[in-house]
Amino acid sequence: MSVLLENLQFPEGPAFDSKGTLWFVEQQNGSLSEYSDGELKRHIVGGRPNGIAFNREGLLWFCDSLRNEIRTYDPVSDSTKTVISHLGSETLNLPNDLAFDAQGNLLFTCSGKELHKGDGYFCAWSPTKGLVKIDSVPFYPNGLAFDQDKTVLYVAETGTKHIWKGQWDSEDFTWKNPEIFTNTGGPIGPDGIAFDEEGLLYVAVFGSSKVHVYQQNGKLHREINLPGANPTNCAFDPYGRLGLVITEAEKGQLISYKTTLRGIL
Repeated sequence: MSVLLENLQFPEGPAFDSKGTLWFVEQQNGSLSEYSDGELKRHIVGGRPNGIAFNREGLLWFCDSLRNEIRTYDPVSDSTKTVISHLGSETLNLPNDLAFDAQGNLLFTCSGKELHKGDGYFCAWSPTKGLVKIDSVPFYPNGLAFDQDKTVLYVAETGTKHIWKGQWDSEDFTWKNPEIFTNTGGPIGPDGIAFDEEGLLYVAVFGSSKVHVYQQNGKLHREINLPGANPTNCAFDPYGRLGLVITEAEKGQLISYKTTLRGIL
């Protein structure tokens, strides 16, 4: 394990672009941060960026939990655009994390501001189908990830400390037969999640100084101990150079955990 960067301003949301460059956010300075060849470059976009993901065209999408918006950032033109800001007549309720399904539809969680209020939900969106709300996970839905076949969607519910899973239908935007996959425990609960190529699920458990690794049956496989208490998220380098990258907020660190395993492309 090695610390790539320190003194970051609440890092979150690591993701790799098609060129293998690592991106993440720094919530407290409103930046999308780019890490390549040991160098850090910050792109100030304002708001409070949170989870990020790249679509098929290489456009960076991110949750802005201050402006309550889903926004995009084009690295070529250095420009941002707000795509989604309302669900019906209501503003989004603290967008948190996002992912794309097999058809390129966008899914994102809206956690709400309190762990136990029960006003959270997640949404699916496409330009043609519009926005659909799914409120099966109300207690601070957080990280989300698809399995290797992109047919099963996993959602972290921080307020209950559950990880849920269910069959995702990308045609009619329904999450079928959701069930509890595991319970992480921990002082706060699960934050960001990611799969490796062998189907193990990695969960950043906020407040615990650990990333949990779960087998496909939901059993705890092992734990990765961290120097700081508050891991926020994790992502695998699909090119195998940085292994598992972990963002940690207490010490403001970007961490590389060496492994030969890679993520799901």
